[in-house]
Amino acid sequence: MASELVFYTHPMSRGRIVRWMLEEIGEPYDTELLEMGGSIKGADYLAINPMGKVPAIRHGDRVVTETAAICAYLADAFPDAGLAPPTNDRADYYRWLFFAAGPLEAAVSNSALGLTVPTEREATVGYGNLATVIDTLEQAVAGREFVAGVSFSAADVYVGSHIGWGFQMGTIEERPALAEYCNHVQSRPAHLRAQQIDDALVRQG
Repeated sequence: MASELVFYTHPMSRGRIVRWMLEEIGEPYDTELLEMGGSIKGADYLAINPMGKVPAIRHGDRVVTETAAICAYLADAFPDAGLAPPTNDRADYYRWLFFAAGPLEAAVSNSALGLTVPTEREATVGYGNLATVIDTLEQAVAGREFVAGVSFSAADVYVGSHIGWGFQMGTIEERPALAEYCNHVQSRPAHLRAQQIDDALVRQG
């Protein structure tokens, strides 16, 4: 029987973040692999995500796109996994989940593309400048096991993934506090399983 949870992805995409999240919740899911420049732009998938980008999930008759939104949705849809704080204690959870989805990703992406915001125009962009973003990220995780409280959450999946990817691509400076936090959260069995699955898919071509 097909799972009611379907994951649309490519193993060399932000889908790796969602794969980790899916392995954390521990629910059965089906994977639909898409080809860059091929099926990802086909009519069937564009009906799921008109942007023609991955990842996306379908949960029953609900479709969710955007990686941070998928992580937040899955944490709420499967509360037994304990991947979101109680609703009255989510300030840090929302803050850092969407800090990574907004200022961090924008600043790192622009830097990787060689785009530098002139100092006099920093107030017009949401992140200001890359140095301030990385300093803020470092302060958020320094000396902490988890970014949003005393337990692991979807925010750690998202923030930890961005730090790890930034280290790998050379777009985030490997500061000790960032490395310690990233190594800690990425040592989880669910992350290692997810990594093994996607790495095997990459090798298969």
